[in-house]
Amino acid sequence: MRRAIAKGLPVVVKVGSSSIAAPAGGVSDAALDRIVGQVAAVRASGHPAVLVTSGAVAAGFPELGMDRRPTDLPGLQAAAAVGQGRLMERYAASFARRELTVGQVLLTRDVLARRAQYLHARDALERMLTLGVVPVVNENDTVVVDELRFGDNDRLAAIVSHLVQAGMLIILTDTPGLYSEDPRLTDQPELLGAVAHTDRILDELREASSAGAYGSGGVATKVAAARMAAFSGIPTVVAPAEDPDAVVTAVAGGEVGTWVDPRSERLPARKLWIAFGQPSEGRIVVDDGALRALADHGRSLLAVGVVDVEGGFEAGSAVEVVDRSGGLVAKGLAGMSAVDVRRVAGEHSSVAGGAVIHRDDLVVFV
Repeated sequence: MRRAIAKGLPVVVKVGSSSIAAPAGGVSDAALDRIVGQVAAVRASGHPAVLVTSGAVAAGFPELGMDRRPTDLPGLQAAAAVGQGRLMERYAASFARRELTVGQVLLTRDVLARRAQYLHARDALERMLTLGVVPVVNENDTVVVDELRFGDNDRLAAIVSHLVQAGMLIILTDTPGLYSEDPRLTDQPELLGAVAHTDRILDELREASSAGAYGSGGVATKVAAARMAAFSGIPTVVAPAEDPDAVVTAVAGGEVGTWVDPRSERLPARKLWIAFGQPSEGRIVVDDGALRALADHGRSLLAVGVVDVEGGFEAGSAVEVVDRSGGLVAKGLAGMSAVDVRRVAGEHSSVAGGAVIHRDDLVVFV
């Protein structure tokens, strides 16, 4: 499965708070400098690079006299407001020692949910890479509220990978990669060398994982990010942040961490935005016949296959399509409001007056 990526393709490197946090609180300059060294090395090998970093809260809460990471939203926002500047200052200084310029990019989910702003973000990142700038991306924790959060920077890194059409997403973490079982709970866990994004083991890991002490992510978010990137045809490598050669080794196709093999074909840009840039505003439950029509034949979702509707969405809103057990089948832009879908559920399309979700506005995940 493993392979080197073509010269010139961008590489997105994501690092979590736990990989750069100092044991007593704050950010470890040595750990941060090691990450910067890896990004600089991959640029020197011929790949533009984007760094997606957590750590604003970790950098900020000691500055506020706190002895631990806050748990309430205003506390997190205050720590992020203080810490983001400290974090960028350290990144800028570390990159400057390598004669590289950085640019800060703060994103929120509501920005990328708007198609025009999604495209503006893409254009800005592409221009920065063209100019030789290293974009340093983080979620805007100071102003974001819970319902507009990505929830973690793993998923944000996957979306950034889509935006810049990356050749690889590398998630640096405080473990050697993904294990078949939680290494904290078993004596001989198996390190997964390479898996396909469809492998059942990833479902099992996602279901069994829990968040770490410093970060808001965990194995589940890394699996989700790898699968998001997979729909762009982008491979993901989950690798150890402590290895100073992990990024260059991964880009060269070498044995490091866990390789998650992607789809063979990229989704079109608009469908990627539908799938991952848009927050879902409701769910539509479908029967087995509709599931087969979507998954096997690439058809539109018609009212005749609708079993139930959840939420109060309007026409044009992003909605999830699920089977009777709640399993995610697809995501798309609704062709009618929730009220209208409920009214025509189970009816023939001649009565319903059109598709509930047209296939051109639909991304099927199964």
